[in-house]
Amino acid sequence: MTDWPQALRERVAIASLVFLHIVICCISLVCAADLNPSYHILFDASRMLIPAAVVAAFALVGLLFAFADFSFGYFVGFYFYGMAAGYLWENFFSDFSYNHQLSGLSAAASAIAFVLPALFIISPVKPQLSLSPKIFSHLLTFIVLLALATVVMAASYNFRFVAVGDIYNFREDLTSPPALNYLVAMTSSALLPFAFACYVIRKQKWRAVAVLFLLMFYYPITLSKVAFFTPAWLVIILALSRVFESRKTVIFSLLGPQVVGLILYWLFKAGLASHSATIPYFEIVNFRMIAIPSIAMDFYNDFFAKHDVTHFCQLQLLKSLMHCPYQEPLSKVIFREYGIGGNFNASLFATEGIASVGTLFAPLAVFACGMVIALANRLSAGLPPRFILLSGAILPQILLNVPLTITMLTHGAGFLFLLWYLTPRTMFGQPASKPTAPVQ
Repeated sequence: MTDWPQALRERVAIASLVFLHIVICCISLVCAADLNPSYHILFDASRMLIPAAVVAAFALVGLLFAFADFSFGYFVGFYFYGMAAGYLWENFFSDFSYNHQLSGLSAAASAIAFVLPALFIISPVKPQLSLSPKIFSHLLTFIVLLALATVVMAASYNFRFVAVGDIYNFREDLTSPPALNYLVAMTSSALLPFAFACYVIRKQKWRAVAVLFLLMFYYPITLSKVAFFTPAWLVIILALSRVFESRKTVIFSLLGPQVVGLILYWLFKAGLASHSATIPYFEIVNFRMIAIPSIAMDFYNDFFAKHDVTHFCQLQLLKSLMHCPYQEPLSKVIFREYGIGGNFNASLFATEGIASVGTLFAPLAVFACGMVIALANRLSAGLPPRFILLSGAILPQILLNVPLTITMLTHGAGFLFLLWYLTPRTMFGQPASKPTAPVQ
């Protein structure tokens, strides 16, 4: 029999954390705008009543997270929910001149259109193939060896230790073959985190440590902030998952780092700590990791209110088949227009949504993307939540800043989804949903 009082307490706790997260996001955006006025966000305390009311109304969507079970879609959906709430907040203070009412409604509708399938379509796909434990172990070894070979080859082209704050001074000089770039992105974003999760769940501690050690070498060959933080991020998710159940782990993975950043910001503003000891963390976490995905929606709304939408011609396959007004990647197009932020990558809300079909129809495109994530839920059904958390830990961070199509191909999300499907459920002490002939 279900313990209803306990279940109710859990839902209230989840809802409270979700609402707290939204409040912290809005406060963090105010502080981020204070440090980065060039991003066209001009907060005015005298005008905060209406945006606060709008965000409070949108926060009710967060109740869905209190009733949904954990899935990969829960992980991604919560990150996008926070991004959309952040955009609704700063939308009222943007000094860009486009239809902010329409864009706000579109952002809210897009968030709902995404999270509904991402949270609630979780039924398993009928398994047609099952790997034997022996084959699966060999597969993990192959992934690690492939990653090792990738690092060695990439290091022969680029290998440089640079402070995180200086990477943009050197990253344009990096050169390596396109195929190798794909391998670097796939192995670091999807394949090695998958191997790490397998070794953790199987209690193969030293192999898990070896994967983390290998991941450390991706930063000097890519000069990427994601690569720099990937080993630490996996450890953080692992530590949180030992203390909290999976849904709370997802929430704390964003809430905790933001709170730390705000504390450091206030220490700096109060004169109790130096700029170098506080603001670099805030700029990387609160601004770059959390605020920029929301701010990117502002820039994309402004640009595509005045320029032609892409009709998905930013995809290389379609660009060769149809007329496209933009020959460069959208990230470079936006950078050339506004001149800030480096190459201004953005999430699927801004690219597959706003840029591809315009603000009005963006929720439809975002809903289709939500169905892709729902498919990932179905392919991973039956796997332990902690395993999904660890193996998919990097992808939500990437999806906040990269289109879904690029994440699926370049960053290996499609391969990870396939690996989830092929992972033998019996590895975790669970019966397979239906006997299938194992591949020996």
